[in-house]
This record gives sequence, C-alpha cells and structure tokens, in this order.
Amino acid sequence: MNSSSDSPFQVLLYYRYVHIPDAADYLERHRELCSRLELKGRILIGEEGINGTVSGETPSTEAYMKALHEDPITADIVFKIDPAEDHVFPKLSIKLRHEIVTLGLPDEADIDPNQITGERLSPVEFYEAMQEEDSVIIDGRNLYEADLGRFKGAICPSVDNFREFPGWLRDHADELKGKKLLTYCTGGIRCEKLSGFLRREGFERVYQLEGGIVTYGKDPEVRGRDFEGLCYVFDERVGVEVNRTETRRVISRCRHCGIEESRYGNCRLPECNAQIFVCPACREKIGLFCGEDCHEDFCAKSP
Repeated sequence: MNSSSDSPFQVLLYYRYVHIPDAADYLERHRELCSRLELKGRILIGEEGINGTVSGETPSTEAYMKALHEDPITADIVFKIDPAEDHVFPKLSIKLRHEIVTLGLPDEADIDPNQITGERLSPVEFYEAMQEEDSVIIDGRNLYEADLGRFKGAICPSVDNFREFPGWLRDHADELKGKKLLTYCTGGIRCEKLSGFLRREGFERVYQLEGGIVTYGKDPEVRGRDFEGLCYVFDERVGVEVNRTETRRVISRCRHCGIEESRYGNCRLPECNAQIFVCPACREKIGLFCGEDCHEDFCAKSP
C-alpha cells in the first residue's frame, strides 16, 4: 500500500499471522519502539502473531513500518495507510492475548490461517465474484459494524462478537451448502480464520477479500463499487469512506425520525451504552438515547 507522506499524520492498519516464540518479550520490545516513535493506537500480540492499528506523525509511522519490515518476524507484513490531520487514538495500548482474533474455539480446534484458509481474491476478482448467481456474500464483522456499511446483498449475521460466528455458521449450514462463499471484513484478519473455519466444516468453495474493505476502497479499478454506507473503524473516526463511485449511498438512519444519519453515538444510559444512530435534530430534542425507556431511566438516576 502506498504511503500518504504528504499528510502530517498517518493511520496504519496491519496484521500478521506468524509464530512469535516469546510473545511477552516481543511485546515489551514493541512497546519501547512505539513509545519512542510517539505512536498511539491498539495493538494485540500473541504467539499466533500481531494485530494493530496505530496513528502517528508521518515520519514516525514511516520509521515504524521500516522497523517492522526489517524484523524477520514481520518482514512480510502489509500496511494499509490512511492520511490524517492528527492522532485518531487517545493513547497507546499494547496487550498480550492468547489469540489476536478470538474465534472462541477450543485450543485444539483453533484455526491457523497458515495451515487452512479460504482462497484470496483481489478487489477486482471479489467484485466479479459478487456478480455470480450462486455467490453468497458473508460479512465477517459484528452486526453494529454492518449497520454502518456493508456490501450490497451481503448476509450480515446477527452477532455481537466474532466468537459467535461458529455457532451461527453451523446453524445456517444448510442454507450455504453448494454456494460460492465470499467472506469479507475490515482489513482481512478476521476472514483469515472465518474462511478457514468454513473450509474445515466441509465447504469447498470458500473465498476471502484480500486486504478487506479498506483495500477494496483504495483499489483504483473498483473504487469501492457496491459497498453501501461507511466502513466502521475502531478509532475516533468511527466511519470512513469506501465507495467512490455512483453506487455510493448512506444506509444508516436515525432511529427516531428515520432520516439518513451515519454518525454513531453511545446511548447515554451507562447500563445500555448501545451504539446508535441519532441525527442532530433528535439529539437536541430527545437526547442520545435508544428510546424513551433509556431516557426515563437516565433522568430517574440523575441528581
């Protein structure tokens, strides 16, 4: 992915499934590198690899990419780069995890994408495959992400966490039999395991969008075609543009009045905290609440 070195800041999205023998030691060395470069973001490190999104001043992000490409462990890592005017994270968080993506399977049943995964499709190949009559497009993200934006015609499982996917896929296996299964997610990391799980469950024609939605939106030929809405990202931007063609449209709507609204907010009732779409006019009139029940509970508990 090309650098955006003319911008003051950059946002890097990346992952690599690779065995890290001493993940705890690697984490501390990685923390020192990120702190020295004054990067902010979220990074997960485990024995199965690294998964992260960071922001920083462009010279710092360039130095970070150089350091990872010079490290034999991450030499083949691919960075997805967005320009930015400032940091998109409030702080740096680096955590040690047993899995960098949690599919929720027992250890002996976990998916190693280096051993089994779906066939990778470029953005152009993925677009062409979506047009085929027997293709089924499966969104590999949580439902609240798909509510903000998704591929036209995609199945968006009603899951709130990635570990719920094995159960959902087994429950709907009969509907998927004999189909060409196209999986996608934000940057590609979840589909590495999701497509591998589908293959191990006996599905033969399983594919994944290489580089995810982010790469699809940057491809100069498809330009995000047939992705509807915005792509949910786990930073202060919340949603980013993907579709730069005439097929672009907003699909999310204010839960109260129904007009187009693409800005997420969290319900102000702490016990709820659901992510919801509420337009500015309704926020002014009703407040940032799911509905009257949350509003009444909040007012009853307020001094």
